[in-house]
Amino acid sequence: MTQPHRVTVAAIAEALGARAEGDLTIAVTSASEPSAAGADQIALAMDPKYAPGLAQGQARAAVLWEGADWQALGLQAAVFVARPRLAMAGLTRAFDPGPMIAPGIHASAVIDPSAQIGAGAAIGPFVVIGAGVSIGANARIAAHASIAEGARIGEDALILQGARIGARVRIGDRFICQPGAVIGSDGFSFVTPEKSGVEEIRETLGQRDAIRQQSWTRIHSLGTVEIGDDVEIGANAAIDRGTVKATKIGRGTKLDNLVHVGHNVEVGQDCLLCGQVGIAGSARIGNRVVLGGQCGVSDNIFVGDDVIGGGATKIFTNAPAGRVLLGSPALKMETHVEAWKNIRRLGRLFTQVAELKEAVTRLSQKD
Repeated sequence: MTQPHRVTVAAIAEALGARAEGDLTIAVTSASEPSAAGADQIALAMDPKYAPGLAQGQARAAVLWEGADWQALGLQAAVFVARPRLAMAGLTRAFDPGPMIAPGIHASAVIDPSAQIGAGAAIGPFVVIGAGVSIGANARIAAHASIAEGARIGEDALILQGARIGARVRIGDRFICQPGAVIGSDGFSFVTPEKSGVEEIRETLGQRDAIRQQSWTRIHSLGTVEIGDDVEIGANAAIDRGTVKATKIGRGTKLDNLVHVGHNVEVGQDCLLCGQVGIAGSARIGNRVVLGGQCGVSDNIFVGDDVIGGGATKIFTNAPAGRVLLGSPALKMETHVEAWKNIRRLGRLFTQVAELKEAVTRLSQKD
């Protein structure tokens, strides 16, 4: 049986860039909530409200808030952090062993002779790598992933189970792809021989002439997908290839599970697209944009740098840089909040209007 990975309190403090006190040689195997922590775990009590749980658990060491009296809490060692959520990033990294992908190339992998595999790469069972593919050094590719012809993947990539990388896709270094993601699927692009009902509605904003039968003709996707360095793609996300030019994802951007990026879309750097975000074809997203879960962006519009969209926001028109949006259709957050306050008041307002109407009617009858 594999022995659990142990990390000393000193190593944890170094990983967090944090101050530590007490017996820094104590070694732990994982992190835990204070009340459930065992003697070989480090408790996470980075806020005073979690301190009472330390007495219920068995932790000898804990990650605490700055200024905490660790000895009074019955601990033998402590690490002190000022920003708990940032500390969680370093702490989880220290304990995460990563997926178990054996070094080298598994015997069941199918790799075209023309593919180039970088030094130190690990390729798991039933992986398929097509003609002319280039895989960077130290890449790790888990079972059942497939990489189509002509794709290029940078160094230190981690591609997990069942991911699909399409033909001619270009991906930078330190790429992380969660299970089931599809990068480089065909765009959803169709046209009718005559002007379609959708085109008519776009022009008239609701008016339609006679409704006619229509059939759809496929527009093929000749472009590809280009992804910068340090990008992460969530499970079952889908990124469509461009029609002629490439769909682009900028450096440092993170996509959550079930995000869909349509054909010809350009997403900037360091964006955060949360679960079930959908971006329609040819939209452009600026840098550092954050879109909460189930946000939608219409086709052919621009969302400026540093825009934040709250959950379920639907952006139908261009959004200026720095705007905070909420609702459907998207409004400035403060406008949306005020509008919903007014909506909640409507029942009372209708009652007041009815009372006023009744009073005016009585007065007019007296006259």
